[in-house]
Amino acid sequence: MTDLTTLLEVGGPVAALGGGAAYTRAKHPGIYWSAVGLPISTLRLLSSYGSVMEACGLTVTPSRLRVLAVKATTRGEVRPVPPRRGIIRPTTTGLRLRLRLAPGQEPADVAASAERLRHAWGVHAVYVTTVKPGVVDLRLVGYDVLRKVRMPRNAAGGSLQVPVALREDATPFVRDYRVVPHGLTLGATLSGKSMYLRHLVAGLAPQPVALVGIDCKRGVELAPFASRLSALATDPEQVADLLPVLIKEMEDRYDLIKARQRIAPGTPNEEITSDIWGLPEQERPVPVVLFVDEVAELFLVATKKEEERRDEMVTQLIRLAQLGRAAGIYLEVCGQRFGAELGKGATMLRAQLTGRVCHRVNDEASAKMALGDIAPGAVSAACAIPAERPGLAVAGDTSGGWSRIRTPYLSLSDAAETCRASAHMVPDLPALKPFRPSVPVQPVESPASVVRPRPVTG
Repeated sequence: MTDLTTLLEVGGPVAALGGGAAYTRAKHPGIYWSAVGLPISTLRLLSSYGSVMEACGLTVTPSRLRVLAVKATTRGEVRPVPPRRGIIRPTTTGLRLRLRLAPGQEPADVAASAERLRHAWGVHAVYVTTVKPGVVDLRLVGYDVLRKVRMPRNAAGGSLQVPVALREDATPFVRDYRVVPHGLTLGATLSGKSMYLRHLVAGLAPQPVALVGIDCKRGVELAPFASRLSALATDPEQVADLLPVLIKEMEDRYDLIKARQRIAPGTPNEEITSDIWGLPEQERPVPVVLFVDEVAELFLVATKKEEERRDEMVTQLIRLAQLGRAAGIYLEVCGQRFGAELGKGATMLRAQLTGRVCHRVNDEASAKMALGDIAPGAVSAACAIPAERPGLAVAGDTSGGWSRIRTPYLSLSDAAETCRASAHMVPDLPALKPFRPSVPVQPVESPASVVRPRPVTG
């Protein structure tokens, strides 16, 4: 009886501790990783580094000089040489480790063993990045950072840069319009495509940039941001009037660049430019970002007259995509599907949209439209996105690389408030003033008076 009482007294706190650890791991994985996962994984790595590298085939035969030195000093067994390990650097989401590869090894060898390293060291994932020839960076992620997205504190954007999502390796996914000028974002209903667009608008609102919206769903997606938009078109008729104005703006900017290119003898090299970013700051026109929501609405026609208008609008969009970058005009095109079945010019326009982000789609063909021509290996990953994880997407680029990303939640009211607070940042573009959306003036509530009226005496 005494032994049973002692066992119950000891087992109660142990069970409570185990239950608390399980709850923390499920609900607060970051805290669990810092308190439990980090020490355990670090100990595993330090104690098994050499044997794990040997099991993964990441060791090489030692040099003759090393063999002679070992035999002369210890007379022990000469073991294969693993990559030289750097200092282990803990992070809030995992570990970072730098390896200097042995002669004859390449980064692909380490990347091929990433899954084995993950299981050996008890982490969620292992990612390999090349630092320089012969040196790679291992990023060990301790838990699924995409289950509950929290952007890193140092995820600060710059000019035309927006940290819009989190990658699966716990690094921010930054939409950089200077590097990737035009982008295509596809996704089915409730896939998180609107949330992605919302982050882009809210991230660009405080920057000196003109925001132009095309939203043929009567403006339900972009109208809440009207206070920050320089122009907004909510039906195909308005789009047909707006696009020629943007084409004229682009041509005027090319004329400005061309005038600057009248190179005289002795002109410094830094004053010779082929785009607006080489112009002096006082002469540089403000960049323009054009958001197109539900691009398929621009392609759908019912009559012959609408077909002619459609062809003209598509041609103008293609011209903006082909020539707009140097003039500082960037496109962000969104839709549910975007392929040749939309009509003439759709495939040509898609080819100009370098950045690709594919959320959950309804069929494999839609994923191939977004990623098949630039990153074929990402198509299956896009088709495997579950419906219960809105905001999860696959981002690809023309290099063939791709990664999973997820956009954090941002309420529509918060994004609209950011745009209202940045309304003073709307640049002065006379050509776009006829398309500037009207913003209703919100009534100002008068504060309650704290002065009580004097009592009435008889």
